[in-house]
Amino acid sequence: MVAYCEISAFTGTPGAGNRAGVVLDAGGLSEGQMQALAAFLGVPETVFVTRWGDGTARVRYFTPTQEIDFCGHATVALGLRLAQEGRWAGEALVLETLVGRVPLRLEQDPAGECRVWMTQRAPQTRPVGREKRRELAAALGIDERMIHRGLPLACASTGLWSVFVPVIDRLVLDGMEPDLHELHRLSDALGVSSVYAYAPVGVGRFAARDFAPAVGIPEDPVTGSAGGALFALLAGEGALPLRAGRASGVVYQGHSLGTPGEVEVEVVMAGERVGEVRVGGRAVLEREGEWAPA
Repeated sequence: MVAYCEISAFTGTPGAGNRAGVVLDAGGLSEGQMQALAAFLGVPETVFVTRWGDGTARVRYFTPTQEIDFCGHATVALGLRLAQEGRWAGEALVLETLVGRVPLRLEQDPAGECRVWMTQRAPQTRPVGREKRRELAAALGIDERMIHRGLPLACASTGLWSVFVPVIDRLVLDGMEPDLHELHRLSDALGVSSVYAYAPVGVGRFAARDFAPAVGIPEDPVTGSAGGALFALLAGEGALPLRAGRASGVVYQGHSLGTPGEVEVEVVMAGERVGEVRVGGRAVLEREGEWAPA
């Protein structure tokens, strides 16, 4: 039997945020068995720890339909589970992922509440052509005039590629009626995993929705990897206020699905370019169980 748990990340409230499966002892599982367990759990992503080392852990991430390179909310969920199980007390810990090494930091407040922070990989960006702007608007079910002209529309990644589409306000964001077939087609054409729509709601604060039918997720509730990439994109374009070479803020996501969550982000600049991208948040245990491999 394989022990697993489900943890909701980027929230402290059961039933909110984004749920992830966590398997701490997956060294004996084949790739097919990991995929089968991810499909059995049916949550957006499941993280498997396949090997432990001195201050390191090798991990793999699966959606219900396929393996992906990285997942932010599952990483936060994993950090919380390690702390709960007494396997991590805040010492240096680095995850070995398909996109490289991801350092984790454990933060505990005086009330005993934990936050898990991850340092994401260096950001990459790609432009999006004018014709794709029109197609993206149509696929999201909005008029092209609802796209925000003062914020960047581009592809970006700090571990997983998304195309970021800014809209003028949260009303437009909440009213979207996306065509998932078209979003899947556009994701494939742009070489991204998801279409991430975002709207400003305050200084350093954004609301977002993330559509990922290309990897088997119609709408992801709360997306840590994309939250980091969004802030890296905005900081690189000079669209965030800086204080002492840093930009920080919050992405609110999941409200449209009834599972609200908050992704905390900090970007550290290295001169005029983005240096480090750090993403953090809370998490809460939902349930535990065991699974019998075939």
